[in-house]
Amino acid sequence: MSLFDSLEKDEELYSILEKETERQRCSLELIASENFTSRAVLEANGTIFTNKYSEGYPSKRYYGGNEYIDELENLCKKRALEAFQLDPNVWDVNVQSYSGSTANFSVYTALLQPNDRLMGLDLPAGGHLTHGYYTANKKISNSSIYFQSLPYKVGDDFLIDYDGLERDAKSFKPKLIIVGASAYCRDYDYERFREIANINKSYLMADIAHTSGLVSAGLLRSPFEYCDVVTTTTHKTLRGPRSGLIFVNKKKEGGGLVSKINEAVFPGLQGGPHNHQIAAVAYQLEQVSKPEFVDYMKNVKSNAVILGESLKGYGFNLVTGGTDNHIVLVDLKSKELTGSKMELLCEMVDISLNKNCIYGDKNAMVPSGIRLGTPAMTSRGFGEKEFKMLAFFLKEIADIGMEIQNKYGKLLNDFKKGLENDQEIKGKLEDIKNGVNNIAIGFPFYTF
Repeated sequence: MSLFDSLEKDEELYSILEKETERQRCSLELIASENFTSRAVLEANGTIFTNKYSEGYPSKRYYGGNEYIDELENLCKKRALEAFQLDPNVWDVNVQSYSGSTANFSVYTALLQPNDRLMGLDLPAGGHLTHGYYTANKKISNSSIYFQSLPYKVGDDFLIDYDGLERDAKSFKPKLIIVGASAYCRDYDYERFREIANINKSYLMADIAHTSGLVSAGLLRSPFEYCDVVTTTTHKTLRGPRSGLIFVNKKKEGGGLVSKINEAVFPGLQGGPHNHQIAAVAYQLEQVSKPEFVDYMKNVKSNAVILGESLKGYGFNLVTGGTDNHIVLVDLKSKELTGSKMELLCEMVDISLNKNCIYGDKNAMVPSGIRLGTPAMTSRGFGEKEFKMLAFFLKEIADIGMEIQNKYGKLLNDFKKGLENDQEIKGKLEDIKNGVNNIAIGFPFYTF
């Protein structure tokens, strides 16, 4: 019996669901921020917990009938602390955020007043939109609209410029410094961040949305020894449903920081929590505490190294020369391709990845890189052999891209015409697509 049989009566909706299911089954997923969650998480996310309104917090609700919702939320909080080996006397956790972005803005709402100052890693350097990103012409993220933002950057080696951050922070005096990124392949020096925060009497927040699974498994440094607040999503390396967590140091401000965070989430930014999400998060956090999840994370990390080294063997350049985590950031300048073209070609052969700026790019719409990640295909059982094959596919695709440019030119319209009209090239892409599909269908995608 299919997990989705009850939807069959809605033929239009079910048809879309079937097509997406088939796409996921037959494709190779390399987007670093995506994963395949388990059947149990999917089931938990569809429970009758979705029926219940529960504004407020355990034992402090604005509606009746929440005794079991209280039990659920407390269970989720307990498992979240256990997943990261945190002392409940030192740390609290809010499990109500709908997503990582809302979790981050809840922290800003709690810690900052409008027009206060913050510093996060610049988006072109690998940072995240919610960490204060803006351009010369426009404030992009709410974090730059409502607060003053001065991004810190990476150096010529593409590693975080801690000296530059320290220098600029002394002048800018941010109230909040943010650690974290969406396209950074190396670990963080949390102790150095703490020293800089202390010099400027700044709050220190870590957004470990990408790396939380690796942190929980002890494979990357932990931010909890140094940070006041730690946020994460639950669907990336944690392999759960789409949701957000906010960990708060209870010793900070005599415990007052916990109240500030809770009030910022509700009633500050959200209404009733999504209890079905909390149920699914609770289930997955139990899995995170098991040895099997640590083994999975070890495989994610080793597979990223294998993928990166294999690509280097085919002449691809990796930003920072490699990776400490699950992300492989590829600079395509050596292939004379843009990330947009590579993404388009991969889409045509059922490989999902995303174009990505490389620090120093002049036009964000024409980035020179791609971002790859190993969590999703590791979840499906990919190992060394399969990731080496993936690197070969990417090499073949890049070769086709260069062939199209040699024949038809580098302008995107000319490139697309070559794709549409050149039967020999279409045949080569079709052969790669068949190989991709044949490999993908041999690996399950939500039965683990």
